[in-house]
Amino acid sequence: MRTDTGQVIHLADYRPTDFVLERVDLTFELDPTETKVEARLIFHRRPGADPTAPIVLDGDELTLSGLLFDQVELDPSRYDATPEGLTVRDLPESAPFELTITTIINPEANTKLMGLYRTGGIYCTQCEAEGFRRITYFPDRPDVLAPFTVNIIADKDANPLLLSNGNFLGGAGYGPGKHFAAWFDPHPKPSYLFALVAGDLGVVEDTFTTMSGREVVLKIYVEHGKEPRAAYAMDALKRSMKWDEERFGREYDLDIFMIVAVSDFNMGAMENKGLNVFNDKYVLADPEIATDADYANIEAIIAHEYFHNWTGNRITCRDWFQLCLKEGLTVYRDHEFSSDQRSRAVKRIAEVRHLKSEQFPEDGGPLAHPVRPTKYREINNFYTTTVYEKGSEVTRMIATLLGKDGFKKGMDLYFDRHDGQAVTIEDFVKCFEDASGRDLSQFSLWYHQAGTPLVTASGSYDAAAGSFTLSLEQMIPATPGQPSKEPMHIPLSLALFGENGGKIEPTSVDGAEYTGEVLHLTGRTQTAVFHGIGTRPVVSINRSFSAPINLHFDQSPADLARLADNRLALAGVTSRFQEV
Repeated sequence: MRTDTGQVIHLADYRPTDFVLERVDLTFELDPTETKVEARLIFHRRPGADPTAPIVLDGDELTLSGLLFDQVELDPSRYDATPEGLTVRDLPESAPFELTITTIINPEANTKLMGLYRTGGIYCTQCEAEGFRRITYFPDRPDVLAPFTVNIIADKDANPLLLSNGNFLGGAGYGPGKHFAAWFDPHPKPSYLFALVAGDLGVVEDTFTTMSGREVVLKIYVEHGKEPRAAYAMDALKRSMKWDEERFGREYDLDIFMIVAVSDFNMGAMENKGLNVFNDKYVLADPEIATDADYANIEAIIAHEYFHNWTGNRITCRDWFQLCLKEGLTVYRDHEFSSDQRSRAVKRIAEVRHLKSEQFPEDGGPLAHPVRPTKYREINNFYTTTVYEKGSEVTRMIATLLGKDGFKKGMDLYFDRHDGQAVTIEDFVKCFEDASGRDLSQFSLWYHQAGTPLVTASGSYDAAAGSFTLSLEQMIPATPGQPSKEPMHIPLSLALFGENGGKIEPTSVDGAEYTGEVLHLTGRTQTAVFHGIGTRPVVSINRSFSAPINLHFDQSPADLARLADNRLALAGVTSRFQEV
């Protein structure tokens, strides 16, 4: 499933690897222009796989300098090596075997800033989505998970700091002027989560005690002299860890959590297991010049990358088509965190403004695509507002559909059932179906159909019958590759208000499911009749933007004023409408 220019990758073509990776041992001898990488990889053939199939490993601008099979030099007739791949033939049918692959790479010349590169005197990696193949030949895909042991050897003066994923095993001198450090990550992870940082950086340290009583060491590494500006990031990290325990029951799982913030990182931030790498604009804040927005962004992004520890790392994507499974879900989690830390209403307004200004145009334009696409030409083009922001909204709708307790049961089942696995959207949704007993097959169209639904609403009141009729119609516009759409399951948070501003609770509702103040629109057209309505109501629909839709509902200025009045009254504010 390698991405090549001009090659279209299809979800329907997915198949598991022929070989299972059991463990990874990496040794780096760092040098600015000639870094030696030795990768010891232990495989066994997957049961049921073709017993004659060769192993095919990904590469990108690599040069092979050594290849051993079970510690013996491999005969050249058994393999083919190119800069883009390594193929090894005549492998055991079932027994485990070891490949030891040596490559020489040039971090200084790596201007793509993918894989291992060196800038500003700092060695750094970026491996998502397909950067690890620029370090060594590897099955560089997210469904290949293994524990990693990493040894780093480097000049001691130039690189006093040697970091990688997992727990620190130890370090010592290594010949004249050099030293080494060893790291072990016991949690199986895909190669895109690998990280290495080496150089000379300052550090801010703290600790966090988890809900089970374990003490975790926290370290934020920054360029020398910038340490005081990392204080707020450390505070945000500790609050994130505490919130994830309280809200989702997720405890951190290593002895140390590290953040490295450098000015030359080519992405905003990256959730590598236990070693997050950030562009320092999302870590550093000077109280003299930082704005409220700067602090809010630092808090949100620190939280987002930390929350990936479970939604993205411990449970990862089977393939890149499932990207929203880690990103959309984690955006939802960081939105909820910020809402609890700040004003939920203000945060929700900001989310919706961003959604409408960025994602809605994408959904309505030539680049419209589903939250879970079915094909791509270049994987880096997958990182879109649809995958992130609309993906978050789909998760939010699941929470709206199932309620707080139902959503929590589904998330708990997801964490328990799939820990340590690479999974799909279908696996995720199935957890909520099993936890709640609700069929979410129609709702799942939100993952598969592009476009922003338009919901048209109209209402009429029958005073004699004491009923209010709400008529709804949904239309999902045609988008590239999807000329016609099926009706969506749209959860519309709804309330009826009387003349005195109080909520009217209907005695019953016909024509549509109405649960917990949520009206479930499932048909292309639908009519809901609310009974027990003693006065003409004013309707508040799609409250808190419960569904990412465009809503057309003609309401009089007086009704809109009354709705605004109710909002202000709930906030304890006297409005000008009350004075008129």
